Amino acid sequence: MNMTYSEATKALNASVEKAKTLNIPVSIAVVDAGGHLVAFARLDSVFGVIEFAVKKARTAVMFGVDSDIMGTIVSGADIHGYGMLNSNEGLLTIAGGVVIKNGEGHIIGAIASSGGSPEQDKEIAKAGTVGLN
Repeated sequence: MNMTYSEATKALNASVEKAKTLNIPVSIAVVDAGGHLVAFARLDSVFGVIEFAVKKARTAVMFGVDSDIMGTIVSGADIHGYGMLNSNEGLLTIAGGVVIKNGEGHIIGAIASSGGSPEQDKEIAKAGTVGLN
């Protein structure tokens, strides 16, 4: 299964609205099941968090868990954590990347926010999954 452009923009728009209500300048990325960028918004965020949003989303979809959960897994890997973080062109294992599932529970993509606190980023990203999983 894969995410359609329509689903990606629906998720993106919901997260954009959440970010606006929190008044936070973030970047938001939506990727498909293969980790490829489908939709993106930069809400006056600093340049540095653009790639953070993409990497958080890719991390979530590649491993099938939210990016902060992957962070917990990596932190328990001791010496192997470095290799894990630098695999797949680099992972970003902090909160803000959330897996998106379809109605049948299959992963179709992920959405991520970056630019706020980890809690805010996760809240913004989760808003994009409402109605999609």
